[in-house]
Amino acid sequence: MIDPFGREITYLRISVTDRCDFRCVYCMAEDMTFLPKADILTLEELDRLAGAFIRLGTRKIRLTGGEPLVRREVMTLFRSLGARLGNGLDELTVTTNGSQLARFAEALRAAGVRRVNVSLDTLSAEKFAAITRWGRLDRTLDGIFAAKAAGLAVKINAVALKGVNEDEFDTMLAWCGEHGFDLCLIETMPMGEIDADRTEQYLPLSLVRSRLRHRWTLEETSYRTGGPARYYTVAKTGRRIGFITPMTHNFCESCNRVRLTCTGTLYMCLGQDDQADLRAVLRRGATDAELEGAIRAAIARKPRGHDFVIDRRHDRPSVARHMSLTGG
Repeated sequence: MIDPFGREITYLRISVTDRCDFRCVYCMAEDMTFLPKADILTLEELDRLAGAFIRLGTRKIRLTGGEPLVRREVMTLFRSLGARLGNGLDELTVTTNGSQLARFAEALRAAGVRRVNVSLDTLSAEKFAAITRWGRLDRTLDGIFAAKAAGLAVKINAVALKGVNEDEFDTMLAWCGEHGFDLCLIETMPMGEIDADRTEQYLPLSLVRSRLRHRWTLEETSYRTGGPARYYTVAKTGRRIGFITPMTHNFCESCNRVRLTCTGTLYMCLGQDDQADLRAVLRRGATDAELEGAIRAAIARKPRGHDFVIDRRHDRPSVARHMSLTGG
């Protein structure tokens, strides 16, 4: 699959549910209304769509949410996709908040997952409860160390929040180095109404990187995972730190990914509203050829890039849908 700007699309992120057992302040309003069950694709439908993408050249699939591990029987999808590894699919990964990871780490490894991304914005139990509203730090840490024990490579994702966790990144970098984890810092993105002032949350990672360099030597590296992060090697620990900067540096020139929601909506760009309704194609009884044709038609509309901005006058998000619907 080649988009209009010559980029090969090889990476699919699938949101298996919009539901989550956290209510993170940068992601959701506390009083969320979730989608009715009839709107959600079955696991079999998600598997069929994934198969079509693999036939068209997708080599990496990441399952996300919401929180993917709260979806009932989701391991059947992991196992089905894992069976395709080496047969068109090169990598199967997952992004999780870690709350259910202690239960599923061994099963994920058995299904073919080798890397997991865990969202962890702070090592303070008090801050963790405030950021996630409903989460418990000890459960996420238990999940992280269960994943490590199962032989999974762990990357920690932390959203940089001004005045909340910006004093912790030195500590988090040291903690990740101690335990053998990579760290990826992410700028907050203006997606969905969240009952908060986004201008108060936003912290440019250019500033964070400059501060970290007072203590750490960050060496340039060509390392890539297929996502938008730009990585540096931390000389003292040998681990890596990545920076995802949708606000301060547009990384779209090398975008190789699209996102499929749990409703079967394909978003060609995280920061744009153009979409393709693959659920309608599926449920009208499309053949594999027709399904693949619908996917190709959508890829032909992939834009050059996003245009995230924070409306400082009205505090409106650039994109109305919540990140939990699109998938992280």
